[in-house]
Amino acid sequence: MKTASLTILVSLVTWIGLAATTRAAESPPNIVLILSDDQGWNDVSAYGSEIPTPNMDRLAADGVKFTQFYSASAICTPSRFGLLTGTNPSRSHDRLLGALMFMAEEDRDRGIRPDERTLGEVLRDEAGYETALIGKWHLGHGDPSFLPPNHGFDFFRGHTGGCIDYFTMTYGKIPDWHHGLDIVNENGYATELIGDEAVNYLESKAGSTSPFFLYLPYNAPHFGKGYSPKDDAPVNIMQPQAADLKRVASIEDKVRREFAAMTVSLDDAIGRVLETLDRTGLSDNTLVIFLTDHGGDPVYGGRNLPLRDGKATLFDGGLRVPCLMRWPGKITAGSVIESPVWSIDLFPTLCHLAGAPTDGLALDGIDLSPALRGEATLPTDRDFFWELGAHAELERKHWAALRSGNLKYVNSPKDGEFLFDLAADPNEQNDLAGAQPERLAEMRKRWETLAATYREASER
Repeated sequence: MKTASLTILVSLVTWIGLAATTRAAESPPNIVLILSDDQGWNDVSAYGSEIPTPNMDRLAADGVKFTQFYSASAICTPSRFGLLTGTNPSRSHDRLLGALMFMAEEDRDRGIRPDERTLGEVLRDEAGYETALIGKWHLGHGDPSFLPPNHGFDFFRGHTGGCIDYFTMTYGKIPDWHHGLDIVNENGYATELIGDEAVNYLESKAGSTSPFFLYLPYNAPHFGKGYSPKDDAPVNIMQPQAADLKRVASIEDKVRREFAAMTVSLDDAIGRVLETLDRTGLSDNTLVIFLTDHGGDPVYGGRNLPLRDGKATLFDGGLRVPCLMRWPGKITAGSVIESPVWSIDLFPTLCHLAGAPTDGLALDGIDLSPALRGEATLPTDRDFFWELGAHAELERKHWAALRSGNLKYVNSPKDGEFLFDLAADPNEQNDLAGAQPERLAEMRKRWETLAATYREASER
């Protein structure tokens, strides 16, 4: 009888231990989502750049590299809307299809709306995550209802406009550095300041029993928004630090060298984040994601080669971006995912991993988690829809694009319609529009159908 009781006791203890181990193994991961600004396909050394980015590359070596990862848009504001809501920017109530302009009066009443739920809101409210945003917002400014603390982020340090003076934290001469809802005076170097805040936040989470979501959208290597006293107006200016310029002195082109200097500073800041995760023991249960918001701008030193064109266009140079992920023990080190995916997929993926239900949300992405674990392959016949709105202040006109399987349709305001077979022509050099008019018409019609659906959704 004693033997039987002992056997039952041992079995019970074993079962409890296994259950505890299973729960620990299945505990939701911490999430650090790093987004860089105006950094193109050829601006990360893991993707062939001459700019040294060893810390970004470390994520590729320790995790997975995506080779056909697309942004939700080729411009800042809609790319962020798609990333944070998991919905196509064409669904946004305020039709956020261009960059919100910090000084434009008409843009002070536009931004993300209360019923457009962010990833921060869902992870916090549905899965008990602590949430923080450190860096660039660009989804509304002015009215506090647009700001991150009212859209799911308990902790906010950063700026709301599209860019900032790296040394004064102003847009021209207008202060734009927030602690929560309050605007504060801050000096330093923006990339390092964001990095400092991230390190402090991560150190505060060491030993915490609650999972956290840190959204870390750096403004680098986007140009800075300086101020011209002569014109009494803001001015776009590259703002590297002298020490960083010395590190990339071998790059001959001046603007490219300035861009590279701002990029290596960004890479240093990412390295500090990774070192802090390691030092605090957070790494093993933290999913780190690095991606860029859209293609680089060649005027300000960005490079997207061999892809065609860049920022604010809907050729692949404006849309296809670097993306790297690391999650020790879950994502195989050195793996590669070649299937086409996009930033809109991150919302359902992260909610699934966090155990956050998404019932009732009209999401436009898919859950990538089985593919991240190597348990499934991803579909290759999906539709990816893009639309850029006309923007008079920036002299931009309407663009349209659709990728369906390997076919891609582009309607450029300058050169008209294009049709590409990306399997045979990944750099979009061979236009098939004239040779395949029926397929061109099919793609155009599919784009128009989706556009009408999204426009109707935006008006609800």
